[in-house]
Amino acid sequence: MRQDSLELTRLIRPVVEGLGYELWGLEYRVQRTSAFLRIFIDGPDGVTLDDCATVSDQVSGVLDVEDPIPVPYRLEVSSPGMDRPLFESAHYRRYPGARVRVRTIWPVEGQRNFKGVIESVEDETVVLALDDGEGSVRIPLESVSRARLVPSF
Repeated sequence: MRQDSLELTRLIRPVVEGLGYELWGLEYRVQRTSAFLRIFIDGPDGVTLDDCATVSDQVSGVLDVEDPIPVPYRLEVSSPGMDRPLFESAHYRRYPGARVRVRTIWPVEGQRNFKGVIESVEDETVVLALDDGEGSVRIPLESVSRARLVPSF
C-alpha cells in the first residue's frame, strides 16, 4: 500500500470503527489537479445509504481538519458489495474457496490477469486454483494491483 494510502487509513479507520463499522479498504487516486477517495465500509448486517452518508459526513470533517490531500478531492463512501475488492491477506483468508479475479502490477508466471478459486493464503501469498485448469499459481500480495470476488448466481 502506498504511503499516502496508509496515512489516510490511519486517519479514517478510527472514525469508521467509532461509528460501529469496519473499514474494509480504500482506493485513492491523485491526478495533477484533483483526487478521488473511495472508502469501503462494512457492518454485521451490511450497510445502507444512510450508513454511507453518516460515515461520509464524519470522515469529511476529519479530512477537512487534518488536510492530508493536497488537491481538491471527491469523497465516496460505499459498501464493498457482492463483488467486493480484496485489499489485504485477511480478506483472502475470509473467503477460502471463493472465485476471484486478480490483476497484478508485474507478471507472475508470465501473466498479469488471473481468475480462479482461493486455495489458501500463506504468509503474504495467495494460492489460486486457476479456472483454466492449468493448476495453481502463487501470487505475492505485494504484486496485486486489484482483486475482486466473482459472485456466483
